Amino acid sequence: MKKILLSIVSLILFAGTYSFAGNEKSIANLKEAFKGESTASAKYAAFALQAKKENLNQIATMFEATSKAEAIHAANHKSVLEKLGQTVEPIKPEFAVKTTKENLEDAIKGETYEINTMYPGFIATSKAEAVSGASKSFGWAMDTEKKHQAIYNNALDALKNNKVTSLPNVYWVCPKCGNTYDVTKPEASCSFCSTSSSKYLKFGK
Repeated sequence: MKKILLSIVSLILFAGTYSFAGNEKSIANLKEAFKGESTASAKYAAFALQAKKENLNQIATMFEATSKAEAIHAANHKSVLEKLGQTVEPIKPEFAVKTTKENLEDAIKGETYEINTMYPGFIATSKAEAVSGASKSFGWAMDTEKKHQAIYNNALDALKNNKVTSLPNVYWVCPKCGNTYDVTKPEASCSFCSTSSSKYLKFGK
């Protein structure tokens, strides 16, 4: 009887420790996405400071908002990793800050890679491995990056045509999924995660 009880306890402990076996690719992808989003958040914050130095206040506000959105994505990826029993080590972001024009081009390049290559692949893997938390976190990030890509393209066009003052002065970020709005009054609830607009984070005025 004692041996049976010990076997049951061992089985429970084994399941608790290794129940995520078979999800190795999703875990690796979550770690890569966490690093990428953490770096993007720090980079966009630095880009915002550069835009301020160039007196491009609307673009600075834009980067402040997208920096926060990327931080939310990183936090969501980290949360999924922790639920999978992983320890997430802090990272040291590495990036270069150039002119705002070059920074926008860099941002567009990064978002395009995530939209076209990184997240579609990560989502496919997480679905194959049945890691629903990862699929949701990746999906929210990818859908937000599509909006960021459009926002950056608009800002770059405005900068090239000397029409920066025509850009939005206010941005809103959903605190749950990072969804980003560049309108004066956003929709009543987030189109990605249904969070109420009353909880949105506001950037600019």
